[in-house]
Amino acid sequence: MPSTIQGPRGDRLAYVHTPGQGPCIVFLSGYRSDMEGTKAVHLEAWAKAQGRAFLRLDYAGHGQSGGVFEDGCIGDWAADAEAVIRHATDGPVILVGSSMGGWIACILSQRLDVAGFVGIAAAPDFTEDGFWAGFSDAERRAVMEQGGIEQPSAYEDPYIVTRKLIEDGRAHLVLRKPLPMLWPVRLLQGTEDEAVKRETALALLDHIDGADVQLNLVKGADHRFSTPECLALVEEAIAGIGA
Repeated sequence: MPSTIQGPRGDRLAYVHTPGQGPCIVFLSGYRSDMEGTKAVHLEAWAKAQGRAFLRLDYAGHGQSGGVFEDGCIGDWAADAEAVIRHATDGPVILVGSSMGGWIACILSQRLDVAGFVGIAAAPDFTEDGFWAGFSDAERRAVMEQGGIEQPSAYEDPYIVTRKLIEDGRAHLVLRKPLPMLWPVRLLQGTEDEAVKRETALALLDHIDGADVQLNLVKGADHRFSTPECLALVEEAIAGIGA
């Protein structure tokens, strides 16, 4: 059973922490995903076998945490993750962010003691550069006047993109201001990712201000990045940080 704490907005936040050596590896899941996903569970088992500390968590409105998904936004979920990390860990952390979790990792990298960052199909600024940029004028009006619009999903049920998500996203954009990272950064991106394009990975690579920033483009890999070969690449990226 996961442990829980009360989050910044009063929601119950669920997490699983595995004690171990070294900077704690923190897995940050994606938009509408949760800590029971393939990558999170696999990396937890890998870290345990390596004797490494590991933390996975659910933002409010996701997975086993309380709250309503449509009530949340990027800033809220970043604050949720920060609260759990500060509660469950002591010392530097290695942030492993998948999709939206990569954006949240970028935000938290400026707030926490960080030893490394691994981005898996990281999706910084996707509310603006993905959702808003792709909306028609009519859809934009609907978001602003009606409070949100329904969007189809390639993986599950349709979901609502809210005005709050768009407006809060603009307050947390990371590709429009300096993004220093004075630690090893490893970005992993599949060439067949239908949700996050390689241009996003290249933009993040170019934008991060750091001396040790690498991008690995994996031919044929999709957004899930969960095949045995892809999971091995994530393990290698974490191990290669050497913290």
